[in-house]
Amino acid sequence: MCYYENTLYLIIIFHQFTINVHSTIIDLYVFSLPDTCHPFSIQVYISVLINSGSGLTKLLIGILNYPIHTGYLPTILQWTDNNGKRRIAKYDDTIQSYITVTAERALADAAAAQKKIDAGNAGVLCGIPMAIKDNICTDGIKTTCASKMLEDFIPPYNATVMEKLAAQDIVMLGKASMDEFAMGGSTQTSAFAKTRNPFNTECVPGGSSGGSAASVSASLAAAALGSDTGGSIRQPAAFCGVTGLKPTYGRVSRYGLVAFASSLDQIGPIAKNAQDCAWILNAIAGFDPHDGTSSKRNPEDYTAKLGKDIKGLKIAIPKEFYAEGIDDEVRNAVMQAARTYEKMGAELVECSMPSLKYAVAAYYLIASAEASSNLSRYDGIKYGHRSKVGDTFQELICNSRSEGFGSEVKRRILLGNYALSSGYYDAYYGKAMALKQRAVGKARAENYH
Repeated sequence: MCYYENTLYLIIIFHQFTINVHSTIIDLYVFSLPDTCHPFSIQVYISVLINSGSGLTKLLIGILNYPIHTGYLPTILQWTDNNGKRRIAKYDDTIQSYITVTAERALADAAAAQKKIDAGNAGVLCGIPMAIKDNICTDGIKTTCASKMLEDFIPPYNATVMEKLAAQDIVMLGKASMDEFAMGGSTQTSAFAKTRNPFNTECVPGGSSGGSAASVSASLAAAALGSDTGGSIRQPAAFCGVTGLKPTYGRVSRYGLVAFASSLDQIGPIAKNAQDCAWILNAIAGFDPHDGTSSKRNPEDYTAKLGKDIKGLKIAIPKEFYAEGIDDEVRNAVMQAARTYEKMGAELVECSMPSLKYAVAAYYLIASAEASSNLSRYDGIKYGHRSKVGDTFQELICNSRSEGFGSEVKRRILLGNYALSSGYYDAYYGKAMALKQRAVGKARAENYH
């Protein structure tokens, strides 16, 4: 018969269960209480996720930990859906959250995780299925950046975050779609998979980490990694109804992240809630000698304060955030959340950040300038797409870049080259960098007073 704790686990599942709002994408599964509990294999679990319509990854990482780490799973999950189709293949034909599904790799990861579980050495992320944004290098697995320029690029090494997640024995399900080279806010500039929002497939999931957010939202992964330059984790997480976190610059190594804007890019987690994001950040944060911009400050335990009393916590409300142009529905939703925190004991502090009115202009100049420099390496000679047309060296480079890059990337390169060109550098890029440093300096000064 089932142990009491397994029955309790069943109750927790139903307590956490979210009724289906993902139109036509996620089925509402009906479970029955089993008479017995069966030994649980992580390989079977991953096979179910890839091969069936199980709603297993609707659960949070913390909820998944119980059956994985105790070795028992109540037989409440239907191993196959009514049609017996592959889950990711079935749903992702519509969602298009993945560019590459790594089924064999996932089962291999699951086998390795099972050994840790059997030995009693499993960590909190052991066996947890994750999607990885397709601009994070994965040894031996295509990393396309959703661009024809890197359609066949297979990295010979892992990004630092992948090494750290591998040490935690996560299961990688595949590479998630994104805006090409992370340039965009809709995941519609992807050359391979134009992702849709699981809540309404007529809407976009946001971007550029739209594939990562959609895969978690549609329960095609328990969690994911994305990258954020100017909102590319936070915005799609909001669009898809999940939680996304952009860590402070330098907190997580960028080694192995294909660069967009080097002074702004940062890797971060997307998951179902804050605790799941905190667990992942615990795993990937820390100094990396391969990244000269990574912080040497020791990481904190990002789960330590979760669920604790927030009485006395100060929350800044910059008035520029709520100026002309913000949608009333968005303003009201944010302020309602702020008032909820206030009722819980937090203190709302209105403040002003005048430099914010220049932030978007400065961001586009800095990001485009750095992008044009970073993307200059893709010339069809060293690596990346190489045109079959071109009689001269110059023609080969021109044709390779014209064929390999999409329209949005070309626009950013043009703007960046203009901002960096002789006679305009000081007027545009120089001023934008000065404004950035001024804003950062002022923020630091205010933090110390």
